[in-house]
Order: sequence, then structure tokens, then C-alpha cells
Amino acid sequence: MRLALAMTILALAITPQKETAVYDRYGGLLTLKGTRTGFFHVEQIRDRWWIVTPDGHAFISKGVCHVSYTADHAPSLGYSPYGRVTEAKYGSAQAWAKATAERMKSWGLNTVGAWSSPEMHAQGLAYAPILNVAASIERDLWLKGGVVDVFAPTFLEGARRVAQSLCAPHKNDPWLLGYFTDNELRWGADWRSKESLLQTFLKMPPEAPGRKKAEELLKARGTSGDPTPEDTAAFQRMVAEQYFRVCREAIRAADPNHMVIGCRFAGYSPEPVLQGLKGHVDIVSYNDYGFEPPIRMLERIVEITGRPVMITEFSFKARDSGLPNTRGAGLPVDTQQDRADKFESYVRKLAALPAWVGYHWFEWCDEPKEGRFDGENSNYGLVRIDDTPWEILTERFARLNPQLEAICTAARADRDRE
Repeated sequence: MRLALAMTILALAITPQKETAVYDRYGGLLTLKGTRTGFFHVEQIRDRWWIVTPDGHAFISKGVCHVSYTADHAPSLGYSPYGRVTEAKYGSAQAWAKATAERMKSWGLNTVGAWSSPEMHAQGLAYAPILNVAASIERDLWLKGGVVDVFAPTFLEGARRVAQSLCAPHKNDPWLLGYFTDNELRWGADWRSKESLLQTFLKMPPEAPGRKKAEELLKARGTSGDPTPEDTAAFQRMVAEQYFRVCREAIRAADPNHMVIGCRFAGYSPEPVLQGLKGHVDIVSYNDYGFEPPIRMLERIVEITGRPVMITEFSFKARDSGLPNTRGAGLPVDTQQDRADKFESYVRKLAALPAWVGYHWFEWCDEPKEGRFDGENSNYGLVRIDDTPWEILTERFARLNPQLEAICTAARADRDRE
């Protein structure tokens, strides 16, 4: 009897035991605790900003945009090449979503980003939908750089309608990370227009509420001739404050539980806009396609708004992919190895920022070589059109992602020692 007991104890001692989980069920770090509220939120823990999971643990959002069953439609073909592959391979969006979620988790990812299939919202991953508040009012807003009259009753009504339709049904879902209000709105002169917001609003019909606001501002500032740069900045701030306030109030009325995570700035965020945004978002979202992260810009955003930041689009495309890479943001690198190296370097530098709380890679699948709706034809994907992964890149994701929390906390410790 004693011999049998001794043998049992010895067997237990030499049998490998399952390690304690590092993360909670949402992907939050078990060893770093925040406030448990039942929903994702942000708070500062040990002088660093973190997203905090519903269970109360520190979380870095490691996500991918456009995790879509059909991906991009190619107008010249009349169909989606990736969609044909996934339909043949999986048979249904639900089966594809289950398999895709498992792949994402194996690569250390924990968040489904904007423009993703709704089937991805119930796969044990946080998700962050885009509402398209302004874009629901004016067609081709992103493509053409149009501007919505945010002072018009139609904008207020539209924001409330969108929030009731898209937010209210999810208000009790703990897996919902937060809402993007729009994508890459035009806040002034950019690649789509050379006009300032003030110039655009002054061209609206005389009865437009936005034009009246612009004229009232100029009158109050004593400007009778051409607007000054100071006039332009003051109106820019006024428009931003109205836009973000209306969006936040509409979302909060429909869903008081989840974060508002901004409008995904398109590589520039004018200071007057940031001043108008202050107090109306939980996280400032920023899209960037440079080889290096825009560290100084992100630091300035934090200084002005007092909020943490998230990179919600970035990517690297390679010439060895066989895709044209002639349309779409960012310059190409030479190889898939370069893509992986750029990814790691970029994210490690972000992790050194005490107010950085996550990244969303653009995107799940490569664009069709024939071009999507706007002609983009680039190697942005984690997977090819045939649904096979870019192994060098995804292996780097799988290796780096589990280290990110430690990199963030180590960077904090290094700053404390300086």
C-alpha cells in the first residue's frame, strides 16, 4: 500500500502539469489588475494607460481590420476572389469565422477590428465595429472627402438613428471593445480636397445651419475679408466639438456601457480638432502607413486630449507577393521577411509609449490583384487570396504578441529608472 502511494506521488511529481493561464478569457493579463466593471474600459495602472477587460485585467488590443468572409469585391471580375475561396473551403460564414478565430488566437491576436463580418462577433475575441455616423448621411464620404453639416438637424437625427440601430442591440455584450464613429474624415486640406472646413462650409447653401455658423463666427471675430488662419482654426475646433459631442451623446443614449474610440484620423490630427474632441472619446484612434510610428504626433495627441491612443490601421506590403502594390497607402518593402521585421520594429516602438493601448493591422486578406472598389491592389493581408497565411509574417505575430504586455511594463520600468 505504501509502495503504491509512493509510486503515485512520484508519478504526479514527474508528470508535466498544465501551466496557469497568463490571460483571462478576454486576453487580459492576470498579473496586472484594474477595476472590474463587466465591460472594456481604460484606466491608468502604475502610471501607464491600459485597456481593462470586463474581468478587470490589463489588456493591449492586438487586432486586425476587415476580417471578412468575402473580403474585397473586384469590380473588373464581378465577384470577390477571396469570397469564392472561402465559400468553397468552408461552406458558410459561420464555419469560416470559427476557423478564422482559431487562427487569430494562434497568432496572438485578441481583437476583431473595423469592417469585419458579424459572424466574428461571437468567437471569443473582442470586437470593435465602425458606425459610419457621418458616412451614413453622405455617400462616398471617405472616398471623395465630403463634409457633413454637423450643425444640421439631419446630423443629430442620423447619429441617433445609427446608434439605436447599431449600438443598442450590443449594449450588454462584454466582448464589445468599443465603437469607431467614422473612418478618416476630412478635417481640412488633404489628398481629397485643398479646402479648409471653413471654406467648405461657406460654400454650403445660404440656409444651411453650418454656413450660418461659419458666418456667425467670422462676424463675431470681426473678419470682413478673407478668413485668417486663426478663423480657420477656430471653426475647425467648433466643427470637431459638435461632431464628437453629438456622436458621444447618441452612442451613450443607446449604449451607456461601451467605449467611444474615435474617428480613425487619417495620418493627421489638427490641434484644433483635438481640442474639440477633448472629453468626448475614451481612446483616440489614428491610422498611419509610415515605416516608423508617428511617436511625436501620438505624444502630442495625448498631451492635448488627456486620452490614450491606438493605431487602428497600419501595414506593410512586399514586392515579392506577386501583387501589383501600385494602389494603396504606404510604400512597398522588398520581401515578406521585411514585412515581418517592419511589423516588429513598429510595434515595439509603440509599446514604449505609456499611453499606447493597442494596434489593429490592416488587413486580414490581401486585396485582389485586379483591384478593389477604389483600385487598391496591395499585399496588406495576413493571408493570401487563397486563404493560406503569409507564414513569415504570421509566425512573427505569434512570437511577438504574447510579449507585448511585458515589453510595455519593461518600458515603464526603464522610464522610472531614468
